[in-house]
Amino acid sequence: MTKPMLLVLAAILSLATSVTRADDDHAYTLGPVMVVSFVRTQPGKFDEYLRYLDGPYKKLMEEAKRQGIIVDYAVWGSSPRDPQDADLVLTITYKNKAAFDTLQSRMDPLIKQTFGSLPQAASAVADREKLRKEIGSNEVRQLILK
Repeated sequence: MTKPMLLVLAAILSLATSVTRADDDHAYTLGPVMVVSFVRTQPGKFDEYLRYLDGPYKKLMEEAKRQGIIVDYAVWGSSPRDPQDADLVLTITYKNKAAFDTLQSRMDPLIKQTFGSLPQAASAVADREKLRKEIGSNEVRQLILK
């Protein structure tokens, strides 16, 4: 093999090694994104709010899941430590961050189908606040260890 060909081969091998190393720089890959909402039901309204979740909310989430807009959703009971702490935690899981780019345009038709119109959905949100108070929310992303 000639010297120039050996230099080309060495350069190719060096590049291949650096690409492999770059792939190994992280001990994880980016996974799904979950929006976690912390909710405190109003006194005496826990069962009424759960009926809402089992009705319109579940209908909306199941259709979003069926259409591949979301991966999953869940409702979690929580033991509040004080009156300002959540007694329910709602989670919605999305495939990745890119899912948020088209979320509104994909969810609006489902919201209209569930509530009749976007203004009616907004009114339902206001009514829902009589049943519960959103303490806060957070977005978390799974880091899948290699």
